[in-house]
Amino acid sequence: MKKSCFFYRKKKYSLVQNGVITKKSPSNIALIKYWGKQKNKIQIPSNSSISYSLEKVYTETRLIYHLREKKKRSIKIFFSGKENTSFLPKILEFFHRISLYCSYLRDFNFVIETKNTFPHSSGIASSASSMSALALCIMEIEKKLVSSLEEDFFLRKASFLARFGSGSACRSIYPGLVVWGGHKSIKGSNNLYAIPYPYKIHPIFTKMGDTILVIDEYPKKILSSKGHQLMIHNPYAKERFKCANKNMDRLISILKMGDLQEFGELIEHEALTLHAMIMTSHPYFLWMKPNTLHVLYKVWDFRKQSKKNIYFTLDAGANVHLLYPIQEIVSIRKWIYSDLFSYCKKIIESFCQ
Repeated sequence: MKKSCFFYRKKKYSLVQNGVITKKSPSNIALIKYWGKQKNKIQIPSNSSISYSLEKVYTETRLIYHLREKKKRSIKIFFSGKENTSFLPKILEFFHRISLYCSYLRDFNFVIETKNTFPHSSGIASSASSMSALALCIMEIEKKLVSSLEEDFFLRKASFLARFGSGSACRSIYPGLVVWGGHKSIKGSNNLYAIPYPYKIHPIFTKMGDTILVIDEYPKKILSSKGHQLMIHNPYAKERFKCANKNMDRLISILKMGDLQEFGELIEHEALTLHAMIMTSHPYFLWMKPNTLHVLYKVWDFRKQSKKNIYFTLDAGANVHLLYPIQEIVSIRKWIYSDLFSYCKKIIESFCQ
C-alpha cells in the first residue's frame, strides 16, 4: 500500500456548528536546496533537501469555516486585512489537490485571513509558511471530526497536505532541522512529507542566528514555480540532483561533528549552485540584484579579516540570509548594522529553531 493511502479521509462528516481556527507557521531556509520536480508528478522533489525553520519569520492564518447551504463553493481570502483575489487560483488548486484526502472540505465554505511578519513572494519562502499554516488549520478541522487522531499522524498529514500547495511548505510543519525527499542515508525520509532530522546534532547547530537582509521587498517577476518547471530541460539538472544528494551525506557528518567552517562552505556552495541553475535555465534569468552581490563580497571580506563564523545562503530571490552561531551574535550583528544596512530595504532578525 502506498504511504499516501494512509491519509485518505473518504467518509463524509458534518459539523453541527461553524468554527474558527488560527494557526502560525514559520518560513524556513533550506541548507540543501530543493530545486526541480519529478516530471508528470505533483510536487515530488528531484532531490532531498533540509532546512531550518525560522523562529520570528512566520505566517498567521485564521480559517473561518461554515457548512455550505448551496452547491457552489465559496472561498474568500484576506491578506493583511484586505481581500486578495490574486491568491485565489492557487488556493482553489490546493483544495482540489487535497480533496481526495480531506473529503469533508466539500461540506464547508471558507474565509481565509492571513498575514506575514515579512514581505510575501520576495524570496523568503512566504508560500512555505502560508500553505503550511493553512494545512495545520485544515488538520484542526479533521481533529474535531476524528477524536482519536494522534499527534504524529496529525503532523505527518499536515506536512503531506502542505506539500500540495508548496513543496517547501511540508518542511515548515516542524521546528528545527527538517528533511524532505527520500535519501538513502536518512531513515524515514520520503518524497510525500517531511520529517524532523533524525540524527545527532552538535550543540552549535541546535540554535543559530539568522539575519535576513531584504534587498528587494517586491514580489518576484518570475515565481519559484516557473523556475522549477525550467529545470526539466536544464542541461545541468541531472548533475545538480546528484550533487545535492552527495551534499546531504556531507552535511550529516558536519551536523554531527560541529564543523562550522565546513558547514558554511557547504551552504554557500548550495546557495550559489541554486542560482547557477536559475542562470542556466532556458529562458535564463537573474534573481540576484547588484546589492545582493555587494553583500556576498562584504561577508567574504569580513569573515577573512575577523575570523568570525558568518555565512550566507540564498533562496530563490535577491534577499540574503546570514547564519552564525549565537555565541558570536553580538559582534556579528553589530557589524551587519554598521556595514550592510545601506545595501538593503530592511533587516529581519530571527533564529534557526
